[in-house]
Amino acid sequence: MNEPQPGPDQAAGPNQLPGPYLAPGPYAGGTAWPAGPPQPPPPAAAQPQWSSSGPYGGPYAGPYPWGPPPRARWVVPPPTGTRYDRLARTASHRWWRPILGTAAIIAVFLVLSIFVGLVAFVISLVTGVPMVRTGTRLFADPVLDLGFQLGVIALLLPLVLGAAWLLQRRPPGSLSSVALRLRWRWLGACLLVALVAVVLGQVIEAMTLLSAGVDPGFRWAGWGEFLPAIIVVLLLVPFQSAAEEYAYRGWIIQGFGAYLRNPWPAILVGAAAFAASHGYTGWGIVYVFAFGMLMGWLAVRTGGLEAPIALHATNNIVAFGVVAASGDMGSAMEQGEVPWESLIGSAVQFAVFGIGVLIIARKWAIQTVSR
Repeated sequence: MNEPQPGPDQAAGPNQLPGPYLAPGPYAGGTAWPAGPPQPPPPAAAQPQWSSSGPYGGPYAGPYPWGPPPRARWVVPPPTGTRYDRLARTASHRWWRPILGTAAIIAVFLVLSIFVGLVAFVISLVTGVPMVRTGTRLFADPVLDLGFQLGVIALLLPLVLGAAWLLQRRPPGSLSSVALRLRWRWLGACLLVALVAVVLGQVIEAMTLLSAGVDPGFRWAGWGEFLPAIIVVLLLVPFQSAAEEYAYRGWIIQGFGAYLRNPWPAILVGAAAFAASHGYTGWGIVYVFAFGMLMGWLAVRTGGLEAPIALHATNNIVAFGVVAASGDMGSAMEQGEVPWESLIGSAVQFAVFGIGVLIIARKWAIQTVSR
């Protein structure tokens, strides 16, 4: 029987089939195929392990080529394009987080207030500083009492920021603005507008009260009365005002914004809570509520708390400064009836500040959503 002969490009071998498709390889050129059945792969223990040892890592052997997967971050930033009132609705949001955070802030604030009051009482006993046991005042010295009360209110600031980080797992800076921080240049511009608006509103209010036969309360008691009081005011009022804005405009508005798409219910609730926390009556309630509504709207409209903090701090510094100049610091924290004529100056203040802030925000193209 005639066997086919290999061609010129083929090498003959005992286990080689003739044909035109023979390619060179380990079994070409007469090399025999391994005898016996195919061998199984080596056991898993014998397989090589990945190692990250070298110039870019330490010794690591395991199933991951580049080491174990990274741990998930605790804080979760808001999605891109999120409005200020919706910044709390991150990927880590759950329906119970804003409720738990609100309860925790209130409870811890009450405990801290009582604790600080007890500490002040002990210090009074040790140092002999007289205290007042009746009314809303704690210390007989009105300047010391004002500083104590402003400091207690300022405790809200770290509590609100801490609740956002610990309980809502979002950046604390998301309470400040859509840029996840306090925009200092924008805050400075708002302070200048606030100063013009507050001074103009005070002048209009004084003229209106004088025309109605009401004493506006402008007096000068001397530098000895004025300096200690104004130093306390300048040091603590910015923190007190910022704390209230972070609580009533930041936390409440964003807390409701985690559930609702429309910001106005949150603005309304924040303004109502702000008015309820003050002791004003009659037209004074109207003033505080309108102030809260304007601040809430500006926070959403400008994407942050810079404008509300600027007007709140400037208004309080000027108001306390007028009282300090008169030497009547005992009435600095008293809140009650407000004559309706005062609302005319407040309306001018609100209009000048709101319009001025919106004009500058549009000219500067202030960021109003997260990026």
